[in-house]
Amino acid sequence: MPTISKGLTVTNTPGVAVVIPMFNERAAAGRCVRDICESLDKVPTRTKLIVVDDGSVDGTGEILRRAAHTVPSLDVVTHSRNQGYGAALRSGVDLAVREGFDYVLFMDSDLTNSPSDIPRFYGEMLKGPDVIKATRYRRGGAMRGVPFWRQLVSRLGALVARTLFRTGMSDCTNGFRAVRTDILARLRLHETGFAIILEELYCCIFLAHRFVELPVLLTNRGTGFRPSSFSYEPAVLWSYLKYALLACFRVQPKGGRIQ
Repeated sequence: MPTISKGLTVTNTPGVAVVIPMFNERAAAGRCVRDICESLDKVPTRTKLIVVDDGSVDGTGEILRRAAHTVPSLDVVTHSRNQGYGAALRSGVDLAVREGFDYVLFMDSDLTNSPSDIPRFYGEMLKGPDVIKATRYRRGGAMRGVPFWRQLVSRLGALVARTLFRTGMSDCTNGFRAVRTDILARLRLHETGFAIILEELYCCIFLAHRFVELPVLLTNRGTGFRPSSFSYEPAVLWSYLKYALLACFRVQPKGGRIQ
């Protein structure tokens, strides 16, 4: 069971919880918390930053726990051992559900997506969509500093996913997204790695009614952040593709939702 270090402020007004998984990010943890909380301060509603320390062994957890006592909008969920990206997201969602937030906004700790986009996400939330996906592939979106080969793989993956999911979204694999918490609470997700992004979207097509996209700039990892743990091995790519195929044929999730 995860343990929780609470921040100092609790309000009764529903709002937005940002969930970030973090593993061995000692050099960048403080900057990540600072930059995101600065952007959350610009959002005129109840907000919370939930960082899930997924079994870090480099001191990241201690940095986060100290910050939780001085940063009012920060809660830290701690896994005693590394359980993976998907498991970390589920722990963050569980806390957001218990605290009654309307939306969960998922971000990565490497700040390749800018915290300055958080108020823009909030602007879309005011319109009431079920799923808001960041996109690199519509006008106003782009990638900067990302190696060409990674851009090529990403564009190919996006094309395949867009064709099979048939939601009208151009960037289905993007992990920078917001989902209504009442929908997330009904999902039964199982993936422990990055494939949870596609598993989540696959389950959402049976529950969500409105999908929207928000063009954003994706940058490469900055100095101080550890290298990405994402793998392009065939087994990993298949873990993505299988959900796109299930979505294409509208195969109902097995245990993926509560009726």
